[in-house]
Amino acid sequence: MKTLKTIAVACLIFFTIGAVAQNNKDKKIMADAEQAKTTLITKDPGLDKFFKNSSGYVIFPNVGKGGLIIGGASGNGVLYENGTAVGMSSLKKLSIGLQAGGQAVIEVIFFETDASLEEFKEGNYEFSAEASAVIADKGQSENVDYNDGVIVFALPKAGLMADASIGGQKFEYHAFK
Repeated sequence: MKTLKTIAVACLIFFTIGAVAQNNKDKKIMADAEQAKTTLITKDPGLDKFFKNSSGYVIFPNVGKGGLIIGGASGNGVLYENGTAVGMSSLKKLSIGLQAGGQAVIEVIFFETDASLEEFKEGNYEFSAEASAVIADKGQSENVDYNDGVIVFALPKAGLMADASIGGQKFEYHAFK
């Protein structure tokens, strides 16, 4: 009986630690994502309805983008389901065309339905070439709605770049264990 209790306690500890284990990089990104959420709502209070009513959202607190004809972007973020962090995500973008400069942005993607959220969680999610983001600013969120179950907001943090597209972004997702 004592051995059975020991095994049960060991299993409980293993599963508890495994369920919440994140490395220091993930913890930093999670803290940055929470700060980014506060910044977004402060900049455009209308975004609060998306945070409260969406099936889920992913916040990329530090997306770096840059280019001169050939460009790219990358960032790491946190996926939230019903307001709870459930995993980590990364984005990558490579583009060719009229673009110049460098920029850091906060990007948040809201999923209107459980189906659109699940599609993202399946992995290898990407936006079509014509996709674009709504710039998060006072009142901008009031007159926009989801497109195919998804809406994207971006808030420039620093730099200047002559490209506001998000088309061609590819995402990976890894659930917490």
